[in-house]
Amino acid sequence: MSDNLPPCPQCAGEYTYEMNSLMVCPECGHEWARGEAAGEGSAAGAGARVVKDAVGNVLGDGDTVTVVKALKVKGSASGIKAGTKVRNIRLVDGVDGHDIDCRIEGFGAMQLKSSVVKKA
Repeated sequence: MSDNLPPCPQCAGEYTYEMNSLMVCPECGHEWARGEAAGEGSAAGAGARVVKDAVGNVLGDGDTVTVVKALKVKGSASGIKAGTKVRNIRLVDGVDGHDIDCRIEGFGAMQLKSSVVKKA
């Protein structure tokens, strides 16, 4: 499987694998977009796509955001309340407009839409 996948641009590891729209190196933990060349870095991917929150602020990887409206969560009786802070977000090309990958205390890993959060 790794014969047709590129090596890691950071450590040149050969055991890379594909996870959604990203390539991942299990040896060093580096993640990059599949089309990204080894010398380009993540700046090329960030310039092509701009993700804005509910009020128009530009979001970036590692930002802290606040949920602006209550969200129902499948399998949970309570859901996520408005005002919940989410730290260290990661921007992804998700399904159905879910473009934020994050971990919320009490709920675990999940994806959110940028239209329901505000930059903190």
